[in-house]
Amino acid sequence: MMDYDIIVLGSGPGGYVAAIKAAQLGAKVAIVEKNDIGGVCLNIGCIPTKALLSSAKVYRDFLNAEKFGIKANNIDVDWKSVISRKNQIVQRLTKGVKFLLQKNKVDIISGYGKIINKNTIDVEGKKISSKNIIIATGASPIIPPIPGVKEAIEKNIIVTSKEILDLDKLPNSLVIIGGGVIGVEFATIFATFGAKVTIIERENNILLNVDDEIRKEFLKLLHKNITVLTKSEVVKVENNKVTYKTDNANHTTEADKILMSVGMKPNLNFSDTLNLETTKAGIKVNKQMETNIKGIYAIGDVNGQMMLAHVASREGIVAVHNILGKKDEIDYQKIPSGIYGFPEIAMVGMTEESVKKENIPYKVSKFPIAANGKALAEGESDGFIKIITESKYGEILGIHILGNHATELISEGVVTMELEGTVYELAKSVHPHPTISEIINEAAHGAVDKPIHI
Repeated sequence: MMDYDIIVLGSGPGGYVAAIKAAQLGAKVAIVEKNDIGGVCLNIGCIPTKALLSSAKVYRDFLNAEKFGIKANNIDVDWKSVISRKNQIVQRLTKGVKFLLQKNKVDIISGYGKIINKNTIDVEGKKISSKNIIIATGASPIIPPIPGVKEAIEKNIIVTSKEILDLDKLPNSLVIIGGGVIGVEFATIFATFGAKVTIIERENNILLNVDDEIRKEFLKLLHKNITVLTKSEVVKVENNKVTYKTDNANHTTEADKILMSVGMKPNLNFSDTLNLETTKAGIKVNKQMETNIKGIYAIGDVNGQMMLAHVASREGIVAVHNILGKKDEIDYQKIPSGIYGFPEIAMVGMTEESVKKENIPYKVSKFPIAANGKALAEGESDGFIKIITESKYGEILGIHILGNHATELISEGVVTMELEGTVYELAKSVHPHPTISEIINEAAHGAVDKPIHI
């Protein structure tokens, strides 16, 4: 039986990062993976969706080319080529991750891994042992027990976020059940390509974790080409027909395809013997990512703390550091998140609603992207930035951006918060002109006194 210092179960952005970091720090490491290296994010999540969004943006830019003085005729979408480009990007990245694992002398063990006890994993008949196991098995789409759903899945009418990435042809219409991040991103992709898209959400609103002001403005833009039905619960599916209830009345809509996107559930079927403590979200862990069983750690979507790839990666490093004797923790208040579309949403820290709930004295500064020269030059002037600061010292409590490049811009706020900087440092920092990043500086000036350009 092969023995290791650390075995990682799952090779997503949590698992492979943990394995590489552990190997770099001198540990003998194995990683077990039943599917392709890279997990959901690289294969059927973050990366392929961004590839599709990039193709959608190019198509959108061509349709709007005349605004830039460019005449383009007979613009068409070659869907098979769009999918092929996406696949090429995924293959390049997964091969790259496999190369990095091999370069760092991590043993890659292919197959379905079952944890037999706290030190042993069975991979399809082959047993391996370790002093420490990091569970990084990820999550899978939730399929609710709605009448007709199972039958529609069998007929390939209902698809999840996995199958929709490889549709044979572009649907003319799409109903999305669920108004979370995944649903909204796919809504943007397919609506941009010309499909009639309807989102059905049973809660009062979509994107519930987003700051209210940002969401309100985003919805105005979304409503231009996407129908959003809130307070609406799907009660039945019959082939391509979806019946939903709004205000105690049933309504029906129909589409070529139906995307089931009501959330993700942690993959917990890796052991029949471990008595791990779990919650509704996933495996319960402490600040060091360790479970209730000493030597067993859980990172990424399977612990349900924050289902984001970059969180999984950071949790993987935290787990490895603690295994190897270096104390480390993750501060979830300083974790950025993004929603990709036209425009993007990015945020870090507290929303205004959460600040109010905690009775923290605060100040808000906003700056419109329409007042930024670079944004106007690019023809992408929708949105605004919102900085929430603590009243007395100017500590940054939250930064929220709606706009083009928002997910690239948010990191400045993350670094400032990590360094315990204030809005005064942001205001003093010189930003190059012309750049979209100047909106951060302008909003910071607004928090200190007044912005310059409004």
